[in-house]
Amino acid sequence: MPAGCASAWRAAGIEAVIPLREGTTGHAAHDAEKYKWRHLVENFFCSIKAFRRIATRYEKTDTCFAAMINIVAVVLWTR
Repeated sequence: MPAGCASAWRAAGIEAVIPLREGTTGHAAHDAEKYKWRHLVENFFCSIKAFRRIATRYEKTDTCFAAMINIVAVVLWTR
């Protein structure tokens, strides 16, 4: 990461969500609650990609694709 990136991100109001590794000096402050929700969303996207129809985006329109994501979400929720 270039040297000026972190300060530019802070100036833009972007905050760290993923904590740095334990051995790293100068830990950036992060919000544990936001990290928990980010992890949940990331796991959801990983699990919907297990459905081939979603991963390869068979649907031609955005409306049909959004409907398939909703169907897959319901299937995952009922498991």
